[in-house]
Amino acid sequence: MDHPLARLTAEEIRAARILLDHAGLLTKATRFAVLALEEPPKQEVLAFTEGEPIERRVRAVLLDSDTGRSRTVLASISRDEIDQVTDVDPAVDGQPPILLEEFGAADEIVKSDARWQAAMARRGITDLDLVCACPLSAGSFDVPGEPGRRMLRVLSFLQHHQSDHPWAHPIDGVVAYVDLTSQEVVELIDHETRPIPQEEANVDDPGYVGPARMTLRPIEIVQPQGRSFVVEGDVVRWEGWSLRIGFDAREGLVLHQIAFRDGERDRPIIYRASIAEMVVPYADPGPVRYWQNYFDAGEYLLGQQANSLTSGCDCVGDIHYLDVVVTDGDGAPREIQNAVCLHEEDFGVLWKHTDLFTGSAETRRQRRLAISFFVTVGNYDYGFYWYLYLDGTIALEVKTTGALFTSSYREGDEWASEVAPGLGAPYHQHLFCARLDMTIDGVTNAVEEIDVRREPVGPRNPQGNAFARSVTRLTRESDAARVAEPALGRSWHIVNPQQTNRLGRPVAYALYPQGQPTLLADESSSIARRAAFATRHLWVTRYDPAQRYPAGELVNQHPGGAGIPRWTAANRGLDGEDLVVWHTFGTTHIPRPEDWPVMPVDTCGFVLKPVGFFDRNPTLDVPPPFAPPCG
Repeated sequence: MDHPLARLTAEEIRAARILLDHAGLLTKATRFAVLALEEPPKQEVLAFTEGEPIERRVRAVLLDSDTGRSRTVLASISRDEIDQVTDVDPAVDGQPPILLEEFGAADEIVKSDARWQAAMARRGITDLDLVCACPLSAGSFDVPGEPGRRMLRVLSFLQHHQSDHPWAHPIDGVVAYVDLTSQEVVELIDHETRPIPQEEANVDDPGYVGPARMTLRPIEIVQPQGRSFVVEGDVVRWEGWSLRIGFDAREGLVLHQIAFRDGERDRPIIYRASIAEMVVPYADPGPVRYWQNYFDAGEYLLGQQANSLTSGCDCVGDIHYLDVVVTDGDGAPREIQNAVCLHEEDFGVLWKHTDLFTGSAETRRQRRLAISFFVTVGNYDYGFYWYLYLDGTIALEVKTTGALFTSSYREGDEWASEVAPGLGAPYHQHLFCARLDMTIDGVTNAVEEIDVRREPVGPRNPQGNAFARSVTRLTRESDAARVAEPALGRSWHIVNPQQTNRLGRPVAYALYPQGQPTLLADESSSIARRAAFATRHLWVTRYDPAQRYPAGELVNQHPGGAGIPRWTAANRGLDGEDLVVWHTFGTTHIPRPEDWPVMPVDTCGFVLKPVGFFDRNPTLDVPPPFAPPCG
């Protein structure tokens, strides 16, 4: 390895498994829920110089499928030693993430249950091979007998034939509660028998979608002289930008040590950026669906669900792909080819001016570097696109698409939309939490909240036209749990009080939120306890290498209170400290008929812009467009 943050290799994963086996931590029933790089603390990485010895450590979450016992392990594959083993109390600490293999196991358990078979028979379903049992995370609801048990809840969908998309035919009114350890249905709720929607929705069937339109002509993205960025291992350099690509089984794509070259200096901006958690809470309070709340990172592992991307479909242009390696349930390496895509995009006009006095007319075009990956988690598909722009802007855009999670619809249902005859789609939210470990020109940072302020008519504003801005320094963690206020144009500036620009003001980057609703569930609800991070748009914490995930480490079936609410209770000071900014953003989805049978991409995200970070416009040296020539 050439760097402490280099991505785990297949060889290192094999070495880690051998180490755990030799230490007596593995049996035939041991499953690897997680095996990931244990990143060194920030100060160690920042002090690292090329050629120094590197210690590589891993963190594993192990599950005994026979007993349900789980533990976390910290091990050094450099020293060939186990550093720490911690037993997990699942009733208090939560369960390991759901393994891919447990989906198939739940299907078998449900279909072997006589009560579930009878529920299907009451609905006229006799061919159980055409029933798709959909295992879903159980949450934590104080159901008697459940604390400490490894649970899934299973809803079901029907196929008319093996190539029929089942989301069109929900078998509503029945749900099975499955214990994965004892491999039994511990409770079957057969609340009511609802009609099963019959209309098919097979987007890959020409007979359903109709003939393809013939009016579109090809658009070709060509770069005859090749791309402008350079990739050396995990390191990417493009137009002054430099960063290191990481990939984590839980978070997926991670960007490390984002910096911008300004003159003779590489100026740090973000030490580490990732989507540390996301939650999808549903709004149906009925007895069959009240529990539908999914943490796609902490429960399902975004990185494990990554797609292999296809040139010309997921990315267009002169593309560079990165393969990634994750761990399967046996602890063996599993390669995902073309998991990360890098390419450049034209993004319209960068700046333009026609001067009335001199007659000069200048135009420059904006360009961005896109770094992306796509995941499929059950019915939904998510694309995560990090963008770096020529002017120093950093943005994240999440593209949400895929199939709606469906229900049987009847007139007057106030928790769902009708998207096809008799077919409902419950209201829900997609809420993401970005973890932004900031280093604006160093680790001595602070956060200011900026609002625009109206000035009332008076001696200072006789004509009523004045407005100004208010600046509030967020000095403690208790002050820094904030919500966006679109009417006030609210933004948050991450500043370095010890570094100033040529005007004598602290250098800064501004976080511009979209300001969509935070978690809409009641503050007393289970999901509000478990996803407290989603109740605010902004949190700021003092950097701690152990504080990685906003809902805690083991989210699956955790009773709540872990992560950000526990950390911020310490109420540490934030002014001029090493800070992590946590930003919640997302969409509230009231489904439309146009979202069926596959949803056109909806987007959400945020923007980080330099504010006095540079002394002037950093794009003055961008050349005029190459071809065709302007004018």
